[in-house]
Amino acid sequence: MSEEVFELSPQNSAVSGFKEESPEHSPSERWLKTSKIAPFIQLDIQSEFIEQSNPDSIGYGYSPQTPEADEKQQALQQSHAITNTEKTYTVTRRKEKLSRILLPLSAASYYSGVSPEMEIVESCQTTDKLNAYLKARKDDVSAGVPGKFLHAVMASDGVDVGTVASIITYSFFLHLTSESDQFCTVPIININRANLGSHVELKWLLDSCHIDQSSLIFADEIDLSYYDLFGSLKIVLLKGSKIASKQEKLKHAVVENFHCRKECSCCTAIADKFVNYSPEILASKSFSKLLLAGILLDTANLRDPGCTSKDKYTASLLINGAGRYGCSGLYQLLKYKMHDLSNLQVADILWKDFKKWNGQESGDSRSVQIGMSCIGISIAQLVSRAGNIGEEIRRFQLYEKLRALIVVSGYFTDEKNFKREVLICTESTKLFESLLFFFDFNASRLPLKPLHFPGLKNEMKAYEIDKVTSRKIVEHLIQEFVGIPKA
Repeated sequence: MSEEVFELSPQNSAVSGFKEESPEHSPSERWLKTSKIAPFIQLDIQSEFIEQSNPDSIGYGYSPQTPEADEKQQALQQSHAITNTEKTYTVTRRKEKLSRILLPLSAASYYSGVSPEMEIVESCQTTDKLNAYLKARKDDVSAGVPGKFLHAVMASDGVDVGTVASIITYSFFLHLTSESDQFCTVPIININRANLGSHVELKWLLDSCHIDQSSLIFADEIDLSYYDLFGSLKIVLLKGSKIASKQEKLKHAVVENFHCRKECSCCTAIADKFVNYSPEILASKSFSKLLLAGILLDTANLRDPGCTSKDKYTASLLINGAGRYGCSGLYQLLKYKMHDLSNLQVADILWKDFKKWNGQESGDSRSVQIGMSCIGISIAQLVSRAGNIGEEIRRFQLYEKLRALIVVSGYFTDEKNFKREVLICTESTKLFESLLFFFDFNASRLPLKPLHFPGLKNEMKAYEIDKVTSRKIVEHLIQEFVGIPKA
């Protein structure tokens, strides 16, 4: 979002650039274009809202003239101060166009158009406190957390929106409710910071909620084994009972498993904790948006069969965070961002949905590490995004220390037919032949039909899967290849 701030006025308003003949604009927009009535009035939004939210400025329509009236006025001010937090609003020019996103109809879109140029941004004390907490914990970790236990809040695996929202908000809740100063409660995002750029929807949400990303701690920025060595590591595990395979040696340090057995989304259970502890925190638009986004994606916009009445009720409580298009609009924005690859490099696309396994290749004394990237575009589109796709993938393999990478593509053709393709990339011809022989042996589950693209090396070949196949089948085959037994 641009840093430039504008006043709301007829001269720079969103409607000033409308064209009457454009089919994208409603009749009301064309009327505003030709009308002599100014669509907006000039006002100083920031100063006005600060004045309204400041308890000292509450007049209630009179000035107390007696001691009794003065006491009543002070009592009203004190009660008002308990339930109100200071909020400021600024008006900024929207950086992105939303016209390509299928957003629900609303009164706001009728009067202001589908993609208004202006956006009102709220800043409040809750967001400031959250960012101050994140920065303080980042400073503590940088100093080595002297004299305290490291209370690490993290997920078993995955970095979807619901998981990250749960990690941030639950660690903040534990910090606020802690009765001991012996714990340094820290949210840890279980990916490398460099990989955040591949999760467009997550980065967009953190930006729009004004979360200070520089104060977040990622897996490559903290050595948990160091704290475990000195017995000062305590792990709170969210959304699962099993710690990530790369942190298997730390499983004895898990002191709490936060499950949401009664709800579809952990964000629902966390929001409920804030309702009981300090409901005014949820009045923050940014904070409620963070939790609401997690609920909507975890429940497929409240339509998942596992979605409970508690999930739906909590989503209605957090509706302030949805913005001008409501829950469905926020959900559509997030889904659009999830599939938006327009500004991503090849490595970012491969990291977007990536897993890897360690195992032992049959007949080889060396261990083998195989990765799988799932992408929503064709292999041809992936190849076209780089001048030298072979070199780009080779760098990715080296960074992740992979002996083999399987890129699994799933997309719809122009004829609305679903197709799945794979790109097999290995470090050596021998490993490639071994992997291909294994897939041929399992041709009934994974029938492969060769595809030809220029620029691919000998240890890099593309195939079309000649039947409708779940990516889980590919995942299970990789696990069998490296010797991981079936669950």
